[in-house]
Amino acid sequence: MDGETMEPANPRPNVLGSAALPGVRESVPLARRQVRQWLDAGHPAADDVVLAVSELVTNAITHAGCGRDDFIALTLVEDDGAIHVEVNDPGATHCAPVVRDDPDAEHGRGLLIIRELAEEWGTHASGPGLGRTVWCSIRFAPSLVSPARHGARAAP
Repeated sequence: MDGETMEPANPRPNVLGSAALPGVRESVPLARRQVRQWLDAGHPAADDVVLAVSELVTNAITHAGCGRDDFIALTLVEDDGAIHVEVNDPGATHCAPVVRDDPDAEHGRGLLIIRELAEEWGTHASGPGLGRTVWCSIRFAPSLVSPARHGARAAP
């Protein structure tokens, strides 16, 4: 092993899918269906990821001032035993995402749910006129996932 460098087992993340969704409420069930296609029902994180996507897309539509001519970008990436979810929206100029710590509230618990589901989450502005991305990372036990079904490469 002298002089050899070791490569990581999976040096590149596996993009499971990416979609542009119209900024309308009908995009929420569309996003859930799309995620279920990208992650089959046997994936250990499927239910949590579908719930997270539902909450993030709903928030983007509700709070980012989206209209029929606006789009929300949804991206799922599998990397190192986690599913990374990114939702990019047009970005409201008057507010930033806020976690409401009232579990009994009828509305506004989306980021509270994300905080509980995800190992980590956050936001970043993409720049003036380029919107905002809200993301989360949901960890799962990678040994439970079949590499052939989820795009991972088998070891040589």
